[in-house]
Amino acid sequence: MKKARLIYNPTSGREHVKRHLPAILDSLEKAGYETSTHATTGKDSAKNAANLACERHFDLVIAAGGDGTIHEVVNGIAEQPYRPALGILPAGTTNDFARALHIPRNIKEACDVLVNGRPQAIDVGKVADMYFINIAGAGTLTELTYEVPSRLKTMMGQIAYYVKGFEKLPHIKPVHVTIEYDGSVFEGEIMLFLVSNTNSVGGFEKLAPNAYLNDGLFDMIILKKTRLADVVRLTGAAMRGEHLNDERVIYVQANRIKIHTDDNLQLNLDGEFGGNLPGEFINLPRHINMIVPDKKLTCFKELK
Repeated sequence: MKKARLIYNPTSGREHVKRHLPAILDSLEKAGYETSTHATTGKDSAKNAANLACERHFDLVIAAGGDGTIHEVVNGIAEQPYRPALGILPAGTTNDFARALHIPRNIKEACDVLVNGRPQAIDVGKVADMYFINIAGAGTLTELTYEVPSRLKTMMGQIAYYVKGFEKLPHIKPVHVTIEYDGSVFEGEIMLFLVSNTNSVGGFEKLAPNAYLNDGLFDMIILKKTRLADVVRLTGAAMRGEHLNDERVIYVQANRIKIHTDDNLQLNLDGEFGGNLPGEFINLPRHINMIVPDKKLTCFKELK
């Protein structure tokens, strides 16, 4: 019998996974999985549980929770020589990564993907000794995701980010950086930069329209120094996918990116605090097998 390890955040999404745990286990058992569970208890709990599942050669590891839970599980798997297939049950506030993969929020439908889906090799990003699967970024606005308290996210959902965003807008300041990417260099003051693996970032589904999860390339967006009023205007344009033609926006693809700065620039990895820059971002092509819906998905490129 195949072995699965379900790693879940018991408080995520108003205890969404916890309430449906019997149905999840029943679905996996019917699909031929002997499943054990691990309820996360704090920082690195999910990472350590995923690491142990690799050492014990589980066939499937399931990250059940929000983007933060998925991020920890990926960090527990990505560094191992043996890497089980990875499945997700989305139960967070924004569920960016699940949205990019077209994995439904409904638990029953997400379980159907786990048991009837197909494995698909996906790229993973690495910076220093940390990994990310969806997005890396820096700049004042990228700090929002780990500054919003968990309780506020549970009570208010995605609107909690907008509340915090309006709070931070008056304090946005440009920083001076040098960014090297695949033989090119940008130097100047920026408001933020994003290194994306998917097209779904912070609830914006058109931010990186050319992103694929299996092409070995990051999609990098740089917002140059601009006025506060223009930041607000460009945010609205990004929601409509109309930001890429703006002269203040740089959008390129690269598989290796170095960023240098003398300013205090904090790194955001999949919505979690990732330390301070400088740093180098490396794309690890098709590094983990993800269980995805068994249909053609626009987030994957057909490779020859």
